[in-house]
Amino acid sequence: MSALDHIGVVGGGAWGTALACLARRAGRRVTLWSRDPAVSRAIAAEQRNEIYLPGQSLDAGIEAVADLSALAACDAILLVCPAQALRGVARDLPGRSPVVICAKGIEASTGLLMPEVLAEALPGRAIAMLSGPSFAEEAVQGLPTAVSIATHDADLGRDLAGALAAGMFRPYWIDDVTGVSLGGAVKNVLAIAAGIVEGRGLGHNAAAALITRGFAEMARLGLAMGANLETLTGLSGLGDLVLTCHGPLSRNRSLGAALGRGASLADYLQGRRQVVEGAATAPAVLARAAKLGIEMPICTAVDAILHRGADLDEAIRGLLARPLRREGT
Repeated sequence: MSALDHIGVVGGGAWGTALACLARRAGRRVTLWSRDPAVSRAIAAEQRNEIYLPGQSLDAGIEAVADLSALAACDAILLVCPAQALRGVARDLPGRSPVVICAKGIEASTGLLMPEVLAEALPGRAIAMLSGPSFAEEAVQGLPTAVSIATHDADLGRDLAGALAAGMFRPYWIDDVTGVSLGGAVKNVLAIAAGIVEGRGLGHNAAAALITRGFAEMARLGLAMGANLETLTGLSGLGDLVLTCHGPLSRNRSLGAALGRGASLADYLQGRRQVVEGAATAPAVLARAAKLGIEMPICTAVDAILHRGADLDEAIRGLLARPLRREGT
């Protein structure tokens, strides 16, 4: 029996629901809280979440609740909410158990990574970060999925991996919290750029170059912030970047593709329930990079297109017109 037998999940979206299913398959008791009582009722009564995971049968035995205090006795809590809502949700978390952040982004108002936000909201609480190439739809279907769990406490990392590993879901623990947090944030911005390449019909050569040069931007910023290159080339960095830039289930890539075909950000977001994290993360990434003197031309172009009214074709020409330089810089 794992030392973390009772897992709480905060968030009834696609990834929160998938993680609840994975924890059940690992033999854990699972209590899931959703802000939407209708989602909690459907999961509890029908083993369905048609709003966020339509057509998927969920694992039986997930205790879905509408009262957050029901998670007070959990051995660990998976915090699966949008990045920009993490601070507010964290402040209401009950108990003193470790918190595993499962949100990818940078807080727009402060420029802080998710673990830095949680450290302010819940001082003294044990923190871990779960990230990696993981579409919720595939994970809940039982398709092979591997993720990173970052924490400074090696024993906690092992316990969390043991509590969640089951079947085709394989977590690896690591101590580079900064690298895992940053990779998951920056890849969302780069995925918007990859979608623009697709939507504009720029070809496979451009798509490959975009991922390669985008990773160079991620690595420059990560190393300047103290991340390890091994982490950035791992699951939560390069792995997640490749999935999000190529995978058809990526919301950030889909946004970029819509922009490439001529839609506006407002047009794309209208009526959508799920958050596209890269849109809010782009200016926050650049603000953090500016403080460290790091150039991120692709992320700068994405931010200009999203938030500054830049012409899309002009932004692309601007990237290609940059001064020639040695590769690796």
